[in-house]
Amino acid sequence: MKESLVFWFTGLSGSGKTTVAEAVKPLLEKAGYSVLILDGDDVRNRLHVNLGFSEEDIKMNNYLIIELCKKYRDKYDIIFVPVISPYIYSRKEAKRLLGKKCFEIYFSADLETVMKRDVKGLYTKAKNNEINNLIGYSPSNKYEPPQNPDFVISTGVDPAEISITHFHHYVLFQIKNYK
Repeated sequence: MKESLVFWFTGLSGSGKTTVAEAVKPLLEKAGYSVLILDGDDVRNRLHVNLGFSEEDIKMNNYLIIELCKKYRDKYDIIFVPVISPYIYSRKEAKRLLGKKCFEIYFSADLETVMKRDVKGLYTKAKNNEINNLIGYSPSNKYEPPQNPDFVISTGVDPAEISITHFHHYVLFQIKNYK
C-alpha cells in the first residue's frame, strides 16, 4: 500500500507557497511520481466555505486539510499542502497525525516583502481597512513562525527559480530516504 510523503507548507500570504508547489509538481510527475496539491485557497473555496478566519476556524480548516491528506494518502506518492497554517499548534497536529512522512516547510519572507508583492491584493485591502483579520498583518490574527521546520525556503531573499530548485531537490532527497 502506498503512503505518500506530505509536505506541509507554512508562510505568510504571498510568500510563494503555491508558486513553488505548482512549479515542482510537473517536475516530479515527469519523473514518474503522482502529486496532489491541496492548496489552502482552493480547499477553502470548494470545501470549507463555512469557515472564517478566526483562530478557531483556521485551526478547524487545518484539521480538515489533515483529514484530506489522510484520505488521499494511499492514492499519491506526494502531497503538497500550501496553506498559511499560522499556528504552531496546527502544524504540530499535522505532524502528529500524519507521522514521520510529514515535513514542515517554512516559506520565509518578511511582511515587507509580501506586502510589496501583494499578489492577491490582500495587503492593500488590509491597509484600506477592507479586511480586518489578515493573517500576519492584523494585530488580531498573528502568524507564529515555525520553531524548528524540516526545511526553510527563503523566498524573501531567493528568486523563485532558486526556491523551486531547492525545494525540488529536498523532495527528491526525501523520496530517496523513504524508498
